[in-house]
Amino acid sequence: MPKEKKNSSSPSPSATLCAAVFEYVEMFVLAAVTVIVLMTFAFRLCVVSGPSMNNTLLNGERLVVSNLFYTPKQGDIIVFHQTSEIDDRFNEPIVKRVIATGGQFVKIDYAAGKLYVSDDDLFAEDEVLNETDYAYFSNGKWNAHTGFEVYEVPQGHLFVLGDNRNVSADSRDERVGFVDERRILGKVLFRVTPFSKFGKVE
Repeated sequence: MPKEKKNSSSPSPSATLCAAVFEYVEMFVLAAVTVIVLMTFAFRLCVVSGPSMNNTLLNGERLVVSNLFYTPKQGDIIVFHQTSEIDDRFNEPIVKRVIATGGQFVKIDYAAGKLYVSDDDLFAEDEVLNETDYAYFSNGKWNAHTGFEVYEVPQGHLFVLGDNRNVSADSRDERVGFVDERRILGKVLFRVTPFSKFGKVE
């Protein structure tokens, strides 16, 4: 009885293994390239520097930020890059909270401990911000000021404050001033480290 011929077109085990390995390598490279592109153009990794955002964000914590389809709004925590001609220490990514957007007015009444945001300069009592969830005062109040300050935010700019109000250099400080929206690196989305606090930031 004649022997049955083997199918010579079937791939050898070594060829099958090579094809599988190549497929996994191709998938890994594609995933790595995708992550690199996203981290370059859509997401960034930033590090909190200093105590100005206590107790919301602490020094050394790592954050993921994104400016993909982002429009700034009050209450957002953002990272931006200012260009200060006064102090080179501020020429680096800065983390602050958005208090007001272009065209709005801000009034800080230090004596009464109130922060107003209004569309005009009249500042009604129902325009006082409720900041109990994030504003931090180590001594329980604004530092010893007896008066108030009023700011008109230019169009295309933001008024920002650090949550740790008495130690923060922010829009009240000429070294930072109003933030041009074009200098926003992104909104803070997640805290990456420490791992015990990993999650969404608000």
